Amino acid sequence: MRIGEIAALVGVTSRAVRHYHHLGLLPEPERRANGYRVYTVRDAVLLARIRRLSELGLSLDEVRDVLADDAGRELAEVLGELDADLARQEEEIRTRRRRLAELTAGTLPPEGPVSPALARLLGAMPETTSAMAAKDRELLTLLDTVGGDEIVYDALLPLTRDPDVLALYERLDDLADAAVGDPRVGPLAEALAAVIPAEVLAKLARADGPALEGFGDAFLADFAPAQAEVAQHVMEALAKRMDGEGQG
Repeated sequence: MRIGEIAALVGVTSRAVRHYHHLGLLPEPERRANGYRVYTVRDAVLLARIRRLSELGLSLDEVRDVLADDAGRELAEVLGELDADLARQEEEIRTRRRRLAELTAGTLPPEGPVSPALARLLGAMPETTSAMAAKDRELLTLLDTVGGDEIVYDALLPLTRDPDVLALYERLDDLADAAVGDPRVGPLAEALAAVIPAEVLAKLARADGPALEGFGDAFLADFAPAQAEVAQHVMEALAKRMDGEGQG
C-alpha cells in the first residue's frame, strides 16, 4: 500500500501519517526503487491503533507511551488518568453552567457577568451620578474577578440602604479639585473608616503579598491628590483597627 491508500483505509490523512512518522509513532516503511513508501498490513494495524488512542483523547506523547510497550505506561493507567481528567472537566462545566443559570435568572449589572453575590450588591446600590460611587463599583468588579468574597458582599449590603454612605461618596467627589492637606480630608477619612464592616476588615487582614502592595500604589494613583490622601488615611485607620482587634 502507498501512503494515500493506507491513510484512506484507516481513515486519516496522508499528512497525519507523515506527522506520525516525524514523531516516531509510526516507523518509516521501506521504500521502493522509485522512492515510494510501501506499507504493510502490520503498518495499517499500528496506524489504526494510533487513531483509536487519539480519539480517546490521549495526547500524542501519551500515545507514544502506550506504544512503547516496556518503556511506556500500561494502557489501563493512561486511560485511568484520562478518565479522571475528563471527570474534572465535567465538574468544571457543571459549575460554569450553574453560574450562568444564576446570572441569567436575574438582571445583569452594567458591569457585565459577575458573581451572584456581587450582582445582588450592585443591584442594591442606589442610583447616583457620583463619580466615586462609579469608581467603587469598578473596584468591586475587579476584586470579584481576582477573588471575591460572598461574606464581604453580604456585609456591605446594609450600607446600600444607608443614605449617609451616599453622602460620603459625594463628599469624596467634592475633593476632586482640592489640594493635599484640605481640612475636609481628616473628618471624611474617619467617617469612611467607621462604616467599614468587620467582615471586610477580616478579609483585608488575610490579604498580603507583593501583588497587594502594587495594587495599593495603583489604587492611590487613580485618585485626585486630596482623594488619595483620604484613601491613605482610611487604610491607616483600618490597619490600626486590625491591630487592635488582633490584640483584643
